[in-house]
Amino acid sequence: MTPDARAAAAIAILDRWLAGEPAEAALTRWARASRYAGSGDREAVRDLVYDAIRKRRSAAALGGADDTATGRMLIQGCLRDAGAGPPGWDGTRHAPGPLTDAERALFAAPLPDLPRAVRLDCPDWLLPRFDHALGADTDAVLTRMRQRAPVFLRAHAGRTDPAALARLLAGEGIETSPHPLASMALQVTGGARRLRGSAGFAQGLFEMQDAASQAVAERFAAVLTPGTRVLDFCAGGGGKALALAARGLAVSAHDADPRRMRDLPARAARAGQAIALLDDPAEGAPWPAILADAPCSGSGSWRRAPEAKWTLTPAALDRLTAVQDAILRRAAALTAAGGTLGYATCSLLREENEERIEAALAALPGWFCTQVLRLTPLDGGDGFFLVLLRAPR
Repeated sequence: MTPDARAAAAIAILDRWLAGEPAEAALTRWARASRYAGSGDREAVRDLVYDAIRKRRSAAALGGADDTATGRMLIQGCLRDAGAGPPGWDGTRHAPGPLTDAERALFAAPLPDLPRAVRLDCPDWLLPRFDHALGADTDAVLTRMRQRAPVFLRAHAGRTDPAALARLLAGEGIETSPHPLASMALQVTGGARRLRGSAGFAQGLFEMQDAASQAVAERFAAVLTPGTRVLDFCAGGGGKALALAARGLAVSAHDADPRRMRDLPARAARAGQAIALLDDPAEGAPWPAILADAPCSGSGSWRRAPEAKWTLTPAALDRLTAVQDAILRRAAALTAAGGTLGYATCSLLREENEERIEAALAALPGWFCTQVLRLTPLDGGDGFFLVLLRAPR
């Protein structure tokens, strides 16, 4: 596919997304109908689509949208944002149609001074909340969130180390560098598309896991002794459960929706780990340690899942905080006397972080906080929040 044909495909997919179809569904439908598109074409189109979604507000404004944006406007807005000149679309060989006079005038004009929330690609109602949570870092963090997230690996402790894994991957054309957020973290700087086909992946020498997520698991594990029984209360896909097991903890996993854990047994087997899946978290209670990585807005990881930025509403945030309160209450009831409860989110918002802990401590006599970890994309990975709570004896 030519670059212009890729742009046309991205425009069509974005139009479906703007009409309400999830981006992944629209991308899958296009790929199935476009057998001529190779893997490189699919990746390139995906990048165009998700870049436009991350920058929906600014791209629409730069693309000339007033009330209603189109996929064409978003792609043109991204081109202007990148400092590119007018594309030479001519409608042939699957390219988008030629530019109109108004579109040519748009590219000839200087970039406008966009309102702050538009420039930062942030919903208006959320910007004051980010200011409240991030203070002077707000603009820098939200600017970073307009960019694609890095790819990170976690070297599997006990099987390899980051240096040895880096050498192995380099032999397969995959470039990496250590990352300071976590001791076993490598950032992939080249050849990321080769990861799943690599010998290191087949041998269970690494997992793909954000460096900040690794840091959360490391901080939680550091206060426990090897062999401690741990319940991953909101396990999801099991990334943190695997990271905790790799550090010698006896991990059981539970999720309110067991379907989220369907890949965990295969991942654990590849890593040579034994993780018990529990339908009822009370099985095995009281637990010496529980990690509750609660459902949240995901605002710290919107580089990876940018659609969520545009679908979150104040009412949805209120529902999430109610769920988070319920999880904290339930997890606290399952924690042994003197045990450790870790509460984590991949959110940047105080409503889901500090305010939830304040509410929990007010309702849990004798409990106290021992550690707090706050990470933002300025630290290199996703935004994460972790608090370690201690139960009374």
